[in-house]
Amino acid sequence: MPLISRFYGINIVMYYMDHSPPHFHVIYNEFEASICIKDLKLLRGKLPRRVISLVLEWANLHRDELLDNWQRAISHDSLLPIKPLT
Repeated sequence: MPLISRFYGINIVMYYMDHSPPHFHVIYNEFEASICIKDLKLLRGKLPRRVISLVLEWANLHRDELLDNWQRAISHDSLLPIKPLT
């Protein structure tokens, strides 16, 4: 599971050859969730409200980079790191 960003204890990862729709995974302590890149909706899992807020803020800023990494992942190319939320 390639790590593409980390901030405030939140890990953002993407899996190679994952299922559609394009999404990324969020891991925070014992919580895990999947977020759709196109509409930033929660697909699966659960996160604390504050973590969801931070992740959505970050994803909104980096949506194009997330979609690029999605294409790279399904092509088995190396994923590029994305700047963390500061």
